[in-house]
Amino acid sequence: MNRSKAREEAFKLLYSMEIQHETKTEIITIYLENNDITEEKTKEYVQDTIQGIYKYNEEIKKTISDNLKADWQLQRVSKIDLSLLKLAIYEMLYKQIPYKVAINEVIELAKKYGEDTSPSFINGILASIVKTHISE
Repeated sequence: MNRSKAREEAFKLLYSMEIQHETKTEIITIYLENNDITEEKTKEYVQDTIQGIYKYNEEIKKTISDNLKADWQLQRVSKIDLSLLKLAIYEMLYKQIPYKVAINEVIELAKKYGEDTSPSFINGILASIVKTHISE
């Protein structure tokens, strides 16, 4: 499984955990088993990504909140968009994945899973984060 597919699996699991309000590590194991994800690199990527996002969850949510328009609240952001934003922010700020790669991958997932406005909404927030947090 390539990195894009592994990222998609991490997104699906993250979204599921957002809906269920669950962060237990057993959920990761169950997800990997039920979705027949057996390749070791993919399993490691998904586990590391989900655990990392929840380790830095409060900082990531604050980063999102700080970059929303003044009249927006974090609670208004759809669970799909929120999951995608968390994934991209974690990769850009904590895993040092090149921001262009992280943003492009998440925008593609937004086109596939989000609403019509999701790609531009996510892109706008991530562009703002890049300006304030990442130096080229």
